[in-house]
Amino acid sequence: MDYERIGLKVGLEIHQQLNTRRKLFCGCPTVLREKEDATLTFKRFLRVARSELGEVDEAALEEEKKQRTFIYKAYDSTCLVENDEEPPSELNEEALDIALEIALLLHMKPVEEVHTMRKIVIDGSNTSGFQRTALVATDGWIESEEGIVGIETLCLEEEAAQKIEEGEDAVVYSLDRLGIPLVEISTAPDIKTPKQARKIAEKIGMILRSTGKVKRGIGTIRQDLNISIKDGARVEIKGVQDLRLIEKIVENEVKRQLKLLEIRDELRRRGARVERRVLDLSDIFAETRSRVVKKQGKVFGACLRGFGGILGIEISPERRFGSELADHAKRFGVGLMHTDELPAYGISEERGAKG
Repeated sequence: MDYERIGLKVGLEIHQQLNTRRKLFCGCPTVLREKEDATLTFKRFLRVARSELGEVDEAALEEEKKQRTFIYKAYDSTCLVENDEEPPSELNEEALDIALEIALLLHMKPVEEVHTMRKIVIDGSNTSGFQRTALVATDGWIESEEGIVGIETLCLEEEAAQKIEEGEDAVVYSLDRLGIPLVEISTAPDIKTPKQARKIAEKIGMILRSTGKVKRGIGTIRQDLNISIKDGARVEIKGVQDLRLIEKIVENEVKRQLKLLEIRDELRRRGARVERRVLDLSDIFAETRSRVVKKQGKVFGACLRGFGGILGIEISPERRFGSELADHAKRFGVGLMHTDELPAYGISEERGAKG
């Protein structure tokens, strides 16, 4: 594939835990615990509050509507800072020293003053509702066979709580991981091929390990990939732990975006449109034998004019365009089915509700 022609751009965000004696904002040890050793369990709920400017975060507002319960497991090795019952201590100087060492190895310029900032967290992975982070250095670079790749920022931040269980209405987190210091290294979107993406990730990983001051093992380092092509949208793929998967992930995302652009062009050619009117079809499906429909309770319908055959198009291996739309629907707690799939789910194409 001609990646230059399609305008591929890839940026990496690498998150590496540091092997410090204590956590970033308290004196607790940076060790993981057996989950059955938890000594305390408590619950929290997301409540949206206005910012200092009087604004409401839209993502937080949507998460609040789900009314999910966040359940946390605490240990004798965690403290009130993790529980968000006590103000944080000063920034861990050992962690800051390691972050500065890594920054210099990446040819970066340290900032004159390090200030702790807050990034909003809406998934419950931090009891405080935000993640504490500090910008440490900027404007670095790293070499590769394909050319120089810029390193835009290096931040020192606290690790999130570990998700150990998730249901429709509740998520369970373990607090032993929360607050472990980590560096977040963000490259510029200078990476032009899947192979180069893997090589840059490997080289940064080697530099991190060369310090002897980072944690090792599964889950201690994660890569997020930011991928885009010409006329496509930037997509962030989170939590890649195996470097060998990076090339394939980039290749699959490129194919997905190219296919979506083809679908866009075809829909424009057809003059397709989405009818704004949404109809309540619950009465029509009242006697259905479909277990899927019965589980939903309510059934609503909308007409996608000119979309015939489109939702069944495969946009990546074993994934169709309809699946893409269904994932968006799931975020709001609803299922999605379309006529391109019928007969299926116990519904016949001809008889509808009586299938």
